Amino acid sequence: MSLKVMISGGGTGGHIFPAIAIANTIKERLPDTEFLFVGANGKMEMEKVPAAGYKIIGLNITGIQRKLTISNLMFPFKLLLSLVKARTVIKDFKPDVVVGVGGFASGPVLRMATWMGIPTLIQEQNSFAGITNRWVASSVSKVCVAYDGMEKFFPKARIEKTGNPVRKNVVEIEGKREEAFKNYGFDSTKPVLLTVGGSLGARSINLALKDGIDELLGAGIQVIWQTGKLFAEESKQILVTRKDKPLVITDFIYDMDMAYAAADIVISRAGAIAVSELCIIGKPAVLVPYPFAAEDHQTKNAEALVQTQAAIMVADKNASKDLVPEILSLVTDVSKRSLLSENIKKHALPSAASDIAQHIINLAQ
Repeated sequence: MSLKVMISGGGTGGHIFPAIAIANTIKERLPDTEFLFVGANGKMEMEKVPAAGYKIIGLNITGIQRKLTISNLMFPFKLLLSLVKARTVIKDFKPDVVVGVGGFASGPVLRMATWMGIPTLIQEQNSFAGITNRWVASSVSKVCVAYDGMEKFFPKARIEKTGNPVRKNVVEIEGKREEAFKNYGFDSTKPVLLTVGGSLGARSINLALKDGIDELLGAGIQVIWQTGKLFAEESKQILVTRKDKPLVITDFIYDMDMAYAAADIVISRAGAIAVSELCIIGKPAVLVPYPFAAEDHQTKNAEALVQTQAAIMVADKNASKDLVPEILSLVTDVSKRSLLSENIKKHALPSAASDIAQHIINLAQ
């Protein structure tokens, strides 16, 4: 069977990488499927999607700023032009189904697709739906979500709880712990703390660890610290005087499965994909939500886990005083770590990409 699938959206990795994972899964099942991505010009999808082997077309659309700006005044005109271009792109490609993953570009494309009578599907990654997905919520055919309680944003009858697609190679950690300890040169009898903050890094987490690293090492904790690009130079100075310590500092982790396999506790932001990975690997997590994420969705993602005793949350503004003490307390509390691990696994939805792909195929047929 040959299908035509249009996938729209992007802006951040949290939108783009699930979209690519969904396309890859459909392609595995139906190799003759033709794909066309639609993104926003100037955003990262215009680079990442072609790198993954897919064609993409860009719209000249931007989001609404939180304060009065010239860009906001121009938004209605850009939206109208994007709707016109979306109609042209849809007419030319003739998709069997249109998928939106959130982000600026998905709004005009999904809206136009529904007006043209084409089946549509939203993939909402977060526990608080983004403004674009809320705009088209009432008219789409199907909504795939990762959290309970999403009927406050979308029609209940159209919701399917599928979870978020994650990178398989990252979460497949079974049987890798011994190898991971060898890779890092760590003692397998002592606890390991993994801290991750994304490609640029998480400033509050980095500063908290900078101030507390000696206390952590002194407590017998081995540390894998992913600093991100912006803290890379400063972190080199931290490592210089601690070369004989069980401390690995890097701006980027290429073998994330090894880091996850070694970890006993993970410090992380609370982006949708990071949270989904943590649920699947089942490690105790301390989440420090990025406070400037759109509509503060990272805090809401973290709260969804905290409410079921599946994670600990430290507010970004409190990280400097609370993060290290929280880790020190958790390291010595084996029963709490066990409870967190058990509960976070209950949120895992490891077949997300496969389930979403099937819903898309069903809509297209």
